[in-house]
Amino acid sequence: MSPVERPRFGSFVARFVDEVLEATVVGSFSSIGPALRSRTAGWAPAPSLAGRTVLVTGGTSGLGLATAEGVARLGARVVLTARGHDRAERAVAAVENAVPGADIAYLLADIGEFDQVRALAAEFLAGHDRLDVLIHNAGALNKEHAVTSSGTESTVAAQVVGPFLLTGLLLPALRAAAPSRVIQVSSGGMYAQTFNLASLEMGPDGYDGTVAYARAKRAQLVLMHEWIRRMGGQGVSFHAMHPGWADTPGLRQGLPRFAKVVGPLLRTPDQGADTAVWLASTPAGVESTGHFWLDRRPRWEHKVPWTRLSTDQFRDAGADLWARCASLTGWDGPGSGLRR
Repeated sequence: MSPVERPRFGSFVARFVDEVLEATVVGSFSSIGPALRSRTAGWAPAPSLAGRTVLVTGGTSGLGLATAEGVARLGARVVLTARGHDRAERAVAAVENAVPGADIAYLLADIGEFDQVRALAAEFLAGHDRLDVLIHNAGALNKEHAVTSSGTESTVAAQVVGPFLLTGLLLPALRAAAPSRVIQVSSGGMYAQTFNLASLEMGPDGYDGTVAYARAKRAQLVLMHEWIRRMGGQGVSFHAMHPGWADTPGLRQGLPRFAKVVGPLLRTPDQGADTAVWLASTPAGVESTGHFWLDRRPRWEHKVPWTRLSTDQFRDAGADLWARCASLTGWDGPGSGLRR
């Protein structure tokens, strides 16, 4: 149990309520989940982030903006990424309005465009010698098939390969801040998918944005474990979390029918972002690594057996996905340099 939790009704009751909720998708993923879990587990405010630097990708709306506001409220120096000046300026103003005196800035990049990621990393490193927390939030559910300038399907580029490259390029700053942490905002949608590198990038024929999104989210966890295998003992922890069903512009645009039907039960952006903000600050974020979180507790990465790979298959999947990302970006691990 985290030291910031103080169960109001006893640890047994808190655990029982949590497990009952987790057994039901609606109870766990909807606003019911954090409402009951926070009360029975006695969630305390997240620890201070004063003096820490946090980079949040895709921080202009929805979960990203709520995350930026959350870590700013804890006293962090916040850098958010955006694809355009106007949205970035509005996001900064929103954070400053919510958190007067917030130390916040922005950098521009489309995380799916690898040259822009390189420029983003170089600009960040030019102005910061350390990075305490990197939160990968950027990404959207695309209805139509599209590719980036590298020829990579846009969902995979922005949510798998781009974050891989950004993490790699920012390793000097993450190591300088050790113990530091990398947090991936994933999705419960990945529970429906088995990782298969051959089908990760969907083509234009029969493209389904929801499936493409879920496959990318599953790939994020595979890559997280490969990072841990390669980076163990270097002072950087890796975690993934999913926000449940949160009422965000991305959800309303990507899944409008679902958002309308489930609307009354959707979480607020703050509820969806809570675990990411908490992971950014709690000691549990550096005392452990490699967990998949929801509502401040680690969760199983598989809910149905047919999405699970054997130990050997999972190890090979991580190595193969790493190799694909390295081939696309030209970055193949610490000390490898950057090939163009």
